[in-house]
Formats: sequence, C-alpha cells, structure tokens
Amino acid sequence: MRGLAVRLGVLLYRLRGPIARATLPRFGNDPKNLTIDLPRNISGAERISFGDDVALGPGTFLIAVTRYPSPKMASTAFPAEGQVFEPTLRIGNRVTATANLQIFVQQSVTVEDDVMFASNVFLNDGSHGYQTATVPYKYQPIFRVAPIVVGRGSWIGQNVVIMPGVTIGAYSVIGANSVVTASVPPRCIAGGSPARVLKRWDDRQECWVRVVERDERTA
Repeated sequence: MRGLAVRLGVLLYRLRGPIARATLPRFGNDPKNLTIDLPRNISGAERISFGDDVALGPGTFLIAVTRYPSPKMASTAFPAEGQVFEPTLRIGNRVTATANLQIFVQQSVTVEDDVMFASNVFLNDGSHGYQTATVPYKYQPIFRVAPIVVGRGSWIGQNVVIMPGVTIGAYSVIGANSVVTASVPPRCIAGGSPARVLKRWDDRQECWVRVVERDERTA
C-alpha cells in the first residue's frame, strides 16, 4: 500500500504542470507559454491579460474586482451600497513570481516586462474604507483607488506590500519586508516601512551610490 501511494504521488507530481495549464481560465488575451501553478485563485479573468512566457508560482491570487461587496463579503446585518468597478490587470512578458503573489485590482495594475517577484508579494490599487469606527471595515466602501505600475526589469523582494498609486521605476529593487507607500524612481534600491530610496545607480561610476538623507535639524 505504501508503494502504491508513493507511485501515485510521483505520478501526480509529474502531472501537476499539464493539469495547471489545462485548467487555466479564459483570460483577456491568449498568451504563449503561460504557467500559473496550483493552487491558485483567479477572479475576473476576462479583465486580465498577459505577455508571453509568464511563470507564476503556487498560491497566486489574481483578483479583478468588478463589484464590492462580493456575495462572500456582504451581510444583511450591515447593508452597504454596492460599488461597481472596471478593472484591468496587465502582466508583461517573462514576468516570474516564486509563490503567493497576490494582486487585487479595482482600477488598473500594470506589471511591465521581465519583472521578478519573490514570495508573498501583495499589490492592491484600492483600500478598505475606514471612514467610521462604528461599522466593520469589510462593509465600508473601497476608497483611495489609484493605479499601480511595476516598471520593467524590477525586482520585488520577499513579503513586499505595494500600496495604491505607487509606481516602481524600471530596474529598481524593493528590499524584503518593505511597505511601499510612495513611488520609487527608476534604477533605485528602496526598502523599509514605509520604503525609502537607499541607493541610486550612477551611470558614470557604473555602480550603486548610497543616498545621503538631509538632516532637517541642521538644514
């Protein structure tokens, strides 16, 4: 019995790729060589488009939110006026993610070509409302919706959170465990919570140069 279980496990392991590809939903376009490993959670697939040769690891969430609250989030105890969105999620060519990439979009999220995501990265171009402290926050309207752009060739590190309205410039690096609340220029290394620019690429010296913060006490 143990040997049978081992053989079955090996067979399922070998079939995981073909099963993952065969069960993909119909997206907004027809990309070549798209891989999104199982398990995964995809909603609003018709509003999501990909470039070619994209590979996203297990635990991927791609959620294009067209209505809020969803039936899952709604409650008769706290009736809320529904919101309607027309989201677009565009992921470019050769984008990769290790595991647990989560992207929620109400308006627009764009991931340009050759972006590399580490594990447990979260992007959301909107936030749950908290205009009052007398209603559970999941029943309050989504607000502060603003587009997110992740520039080509950038590297987004482990456990990074990217907030609404942020643009990550091309060829920038976001360090692990960072919360990005403001845009990062191209060819910069940023980190922290909230993230700030730590280094910039210097074309003349062909190296990263540390950013020296101005000391407001002596300014």
